[in-house]
Amino acid sequence: MATKLKPVDVVTIGVGLTGSILGKELAASGLKVVGLERGQFRDTVPDFQSPNMHDELRFAVRKGLTADNTKETITARNSVSETALPMRRWDSFLPGSGVGGAAVHWNGQTFRYQVADFIYKTHIEKRYGKKFIDSDLRIQDWGVTYDELEPHFDRFEYLCGTSGTAGNIKGKTQPGGNPFEAWRSRPYPTPAQKETYFGALFRKAAVELGYHPYPQPSSNLSQPYTNPEGLKMNTCVFCGFCERFACEHYAKSSPQTMILPLALKNPNYELRTGAQVLRVNLDSTKKKATGVTYIDSAGREFEQPADLVLVTAFAVNNTRLMLLSGIGKPYDPHTEQGVVGKNYAYQTMSNAQVFYDESVNINPFMASGANGTMIDDFGGENFDHGPHKFIGGSYIGAIMTHGRPIEFRPTPPGTPSWGLEWKKAVAKHYNHTVPLNIHGSSTSSRWNYLDLDPTYKDAWGLPLLRMTYDFPDNDIRMAAFVTEKAKKIAERMGGKTVVATPRKKSWNTSVYQTTHTTGGVIMGNDPKTSAVNKYLQSWDVSNVFVVGASAFPQNSCYNPTGTVGALTYWALEAIKNKYFKSPGALV
Repeated sequence: MATKLKPVDVVTIGVGLTGSILGKELAASGLKVVGLERGQFRDTVPDFQSPNMHDELRFAVRKGLTADNTKETITARNSVSETALPMRRWDSFLPGSGVGGAAVHWNGQTFRYQVADFIYKTHIEKRYGKKFIDSDLRIQDWGVTYDELEPHFDRFEYLCGTSGTAGNIKGKTQPGGNPFEAWRSRPYPTPAQKETYFGALFRKAAVELGYHPYPQPSSNLSQPYTNPEGLKMNTCVFCGFCERFACEHYAKSSPQTMILPLALKNPNYELRTGAQVLRVNLDSTKKKATGVTYIDSAGREFEQPADLVLVTAFAVNNTRLMLLSGIGKPYDPHTEQGVVGKNYAYQTMSNAQVFYDESVNINPFMASGANGTMIDDFGGENFDHGPHKFIGGSYIGAIMTHGRPIEFRPTPPGTPSWGLEWKKAVAKHYNHTVPLNIHGSSTSSRWNYLDLDPTYKDAWGLPLLRMTYDFPDNDIRMAAFVTEKAKKIAERMGGKTVVATPRKKSWNTSVYQTTHTTGGVIMGNDPKTSAVNKYLQSWDVSNVFVVGASAFPQNSCYNPTGTVGALTYWALEAIKNKYFKSPGALV
């Protein structure tokens, strides 16, 4: 029997990026907010300090900052004809756990999606015709436009202190930035990070081929910064321990550095860690949430009543919680009925490597999580897809986030996979190799979806989430095309050997690609095709909002965090200015 607690105005399920922002803002408006986080409390001091945080084996190899998959994991398969099996290790993507969530161990790569991304189906059909896309694809418009979100992109970037060079301010192209980017109302809050030597090599080659290189936007800061909340952040020191690690220097924009301290100081906000939420509770009509049920770290069960429930966990966990709570109809790929679990998407990654002789020293150990030089000429709708018979695209960049000795071991083709000759090759090429990142979009497909596994359960006896995913043929064709373009740049960079590897089928859970899992509780303007409306409010239960990358109807080629931040502030504005003034379905 669950112990019933004192009612509050708002409960957030997850205290990562979205939960921290929403919790802080709603508590500041006078509401009583409880933040439930399944993991432990952690902060920059003492938890993120070196030398402990610079333990590559613990955090990069053994995934020390990720969720405990001995208690809760995901089952995975490539098609509906297969039996899904549990992911016993996090390799393909890295869900976070603990205060700050995955925004603690992210790389700080902070992009805005483009104008066409938010009206994707309408745009593609208008430009290429309704018969252009493959029959298995299920792309959709988001229900919200870039122009509506622009002020919220701006607010998020200024919260983070994002370092970059603007390419388009109010429709006017700016020198040095990305000429293909969507318009922005003002420059980045801080200038771009210093360009690396490998970035300069890439820039020179890209310019010679007629492309438009620019510095990667980074929320690892280029200079000291005080954000609009009054929190101070420091300059990135290029330590090379960014992704998979927390930042000891207050230089990476994580909840602990840019927003959460203000929530924790507010008496209206209460953080509870070790709180595993089992479900959102509904009343007898199934149209209203009454709160949530969770189990604490001592195994005690509690019911937390709340007027408003905000589902703010990692993207796939948002989907699982909706399914476990019976909110929205589960998606069935055979009938294409239902919406929860629909349009799961990922990222289509390819790569190239440039091997130089020993006269070119790269110094990969001096690295930041987002200090690349890149081009957007083949991103999104920045080129004509008509002759190529695919949709989507990729950015290409010289983006080297670390040179850590266990993980970074570049060797050219023909190198033995072990033994003395392998060791010699690693030593020879470690400081003389530049990887190119080919970061591609992921189109939603009828057969890529999330549901509850019929066999496997978590430590609390609840069904695991089942993930059915493989790269659509469209995305494989796109990857082959853009990888060939990257190969030409790599060859122009003047190395001794170039290796280019386009994405192939099938998705492999044992190989890291990105942590950019999207979809499952997608947004839109039609309850028949989306699980939440344009404000991220459940169509079925109006006092439930689901905030995160789970709302994406498909995934763009850009890293999603900037767009997640913008959507969070967009939903916040609707909750404060619309929902609490007139509770109910928003229009």
